[in-house]
Amino acid sequence: MFRRPLAVAVAALALLAAVPAIATADPGPPGLAWGECADDLPNVPPDPGVRCARLRLPVDWARPHGATFELAVARRAARVPERRVGTLVFGPGGPGDSGVERIRRGDRFSDELLDRFDLVSFDPRTVARSAAPVCVPDPTLRRPPIPLAGPADFDALVAYNRAWWARCRPTSPVFDHADTLSTVDDLEALRRALGERQLTFHGSSYGTLLGQQYAERYPGRVRAVVLEGVFDHSLGVRPFVRTQADALQDAFDEFVSWCDRSAECVLHGRDVRSVWAGVLSRADRGEYAPRTAFDVTAVALRELAGPRWPQLATAIRNMAAGTPPDEVRLPIAVAAFCADWPVPVRTYDEYAGLVREAAAVAPDVRYGAGLLAVQTCLGWPSPVRNPPHRLHVRTRTPLLLLNARHDPRTGYAWATDVARQLGRHGRLVTYEGWGHGTYLRTDCTTAVVDRYLVDRTVPAPGARCPAG
Repeated sequence: MFRRPLAVAVAALALLAAVPAIATADPGPPGLAWGECADDLPNVPPDPGVRCARLRLPVDWARPHGATFELAVARRAARVPERRVGTLVFGPGGPGDSGVERIRRGDRFSDELLDRFDLVSFDPRTVARSAAPVCVPDPTLRRPPIPLAGPADFDALVAYNRAWWARCRPTSPVFDHADTLSTVDDLEALRRALGERQLTFHGSSYGTLLGQQYAERYPGRVRAVVLEGVFDHSLGVRPFVRTQADALQDAFDEFVSWCDRSAECVLHGRDVRSVWAGVLSRADRGEYAPRTAFDVTAVALRELAGPRWPQLATAIRNMAAGTPPDEVRLPIAVAAFCADWPVPVRTYDEYAGLVREAAAVAPDVRYGAGLLAVQTCLGWPSPVRNPPHRLHVRTRTPLLLLNARHDPRTGYAWATDVARQLGRHGRLVTYEGWGHGTYLRTDCTTAVVDRYLVDRTVPAPGARCPAG
């Protein structure tokens, strides 16, 4: 779910927002002036099948005639026009991923989808080319490490966060309007601009929340919606932190089992849990300073998302030998995520209770990504614009959910809970394997999604794809 660092990347990304698309005679969908994309992606040569545009939208949908901003959009034309089904809109994850870059790279889609759909995506509000804030933290303030060590750290982080947001807010017109419900209305405006009667959508990770809430608000406009790596927006802070830690512990348990049975693991024949515990103890003693035990856990979170078990085993071996963990950046697009998810944590004691709750369900890995989310949004104004709630979706075509059994980021429990909320308006397909992101994992997972998007074939209840 978490990738590009806002503090470091936003300045460079925001510069890209000033690069306009070049108008051409491209016979694309109406309502958008399609042109060449800016030459701003290393190692991605210009592609005549890809065009970019900007869609001017209200900053605040409650004031449709007020201030506006430009949403960056990209489109990859169907390779076999005579077999074209329509337009498929991809919902990027993160929050903070660039949909424009996904389309331009073209590596997120099967050959059938590349052949039969115009593939469209966008940079959501405050991301990359769509009014990204240009700001850096206040250099006079200290940012405490994860986990917070005491009340002084807690107060310091609240002050740090609020000072940073105060610097960012004036540099982006949508900073206070980046919640997913606002992006839902952006998506509906994009559907109209594309000239599509109904929406065909594939959301990944945090992008699944966009698909869920679009289907909730515009059920009659849904043709087909895929939710891959399902985000559960019904959870309060405690169950969120607990389920995130539990998902990472489950994925770590799978890694340990692999290491025990596979000679490919460089720790094969050793007590992997004991070696790992020794690494965390080193971190607790400050031997990796300024890296902390959370930084150790972040290495596991990164590699288990692959899953890249051999790489994780090597990293643990190296840390056990005294090498500090890599710096793993797992940032969140703050203005989007914190507007969707309240953190009603007012004291260090409440925070410490969350840390203990995570450790209780995840004795090996301790934290999970939920603790990072808490620290990212600590001090955000309440109430949030898009508070968690249980879904109320009533679509003619059920939404298709796809999730790995052992996903360290969007755990399987989230997928099953969202499926229960959807009832007969959703259908969960379980990939009996590992990692975060499963669509192109096997022939089975690819075929399930492609048949649903192309033909609207809904899998049978309880459908599963074997691990591969």
